[in-house]
Amino acid sequence: MDKNDKIITITAEESGERIDALLARQEEIRSRSAAAKLLEEGLVSAGGVPVRKNHRVSAAETFTVILPEAAPARAVAQSIPLDVVYEDGDVIVVNKPRGLVVHPAPGHPDGTLVNALLAHCGSSLSGVGGELRPGIVHRIDKDTSGLIIAAKNDRAHQALAAQLKDRSLSRVYDAVCHGSFRDSAGTVDAPIGRDPRNRQRMAVTDKNARPAVTHWQVLTRYDRYTYIRCRLETGRTHQIRVHMAYTGHPLLGDTIYGGRRDKGMQTQCLHARGLQFIHPATGEPIQLWTDLPDWFSQALSKLGPPID
Repeated sequence: MDKNDKIITITAEESGERIDALLARQEEIRSRSAAAKLLEEGLVSAGGVPVRKNHRVSAAETFTVILPEAAPARAVAQSIPLDVVYEDGDVIVVNKPRGLVVHPAPGHPDGTLVNALLAHCGSSLSGVGGELRPGIVHRIDKDTSGLIIAAKNDRAHQALAAQLKDRSLSRVYDAVCHGSFRDSAGTVDAPIGRDPRNRQRMAVTDKNARPAVTHWQVLTRYDRYTYIRCRLETGRTHQIRVHMAYTGHPLLGDTIYGGRRDKGMQTQCLHARGLQFIHPATGEPIQLWTDLPDWFSQALSKLGPPID
């Protein structure tokens, strides 16, 4: 058992109680919201199978809870260079480089985008996301580069979060996949949740999953590879990586989801190319694009001549 695992065996007095309420009383958890987060992320299981928050427990039933490592209480400002694409009094959009973590977390206590934003923006970041995620409206993976928006006040944060929910905030990604797509465009509509066999990964699954929709189109075909553009209708963890692997076309370099480290790629070939949103103060539509980073262009140049 890992040092961060907690084993809970249900007593006769607890039988019939909801698992989220029971977890909320545990000293290491202490709140219904923290319990709900553990359950949503598939970190509470019985017999190796993740349980739902409304599960009614039975006497002698045993649960394993994976408790995240303690994170620092709050983020601090650090002078880290930022490629600012757009900024005003309400929002800031940054072209995040590959390798930069978005916010502090276990294993990455500092040196993140949040630390850089605190140095750049001072105290003018929204507090909706908490002290470790000030201003952060959405996230992109450490090894994915590209556009990410942050809010400078709570009003802007709430407005942008609502746009994420109603899908008026749109994100476009460029990617290189293994193989050749039969069609020139399509949609993957498949729910994503924690992989029941490996909780460190996500997967297309019906267990504790949330709806996920990715629209894709082919930009260029190569021998054994395809350069595509994806538009997210939802924003699940690792969504494009999981959906493309599900179609049989994992991302170049994404060894976690079945890709290979061909053409010198050590991580997934994925770049957040475009971002469109409604300005939270003016109501005006804003559309932003960024060029491909050098590492992505170099990967394309190694794929050989395009196929007509």
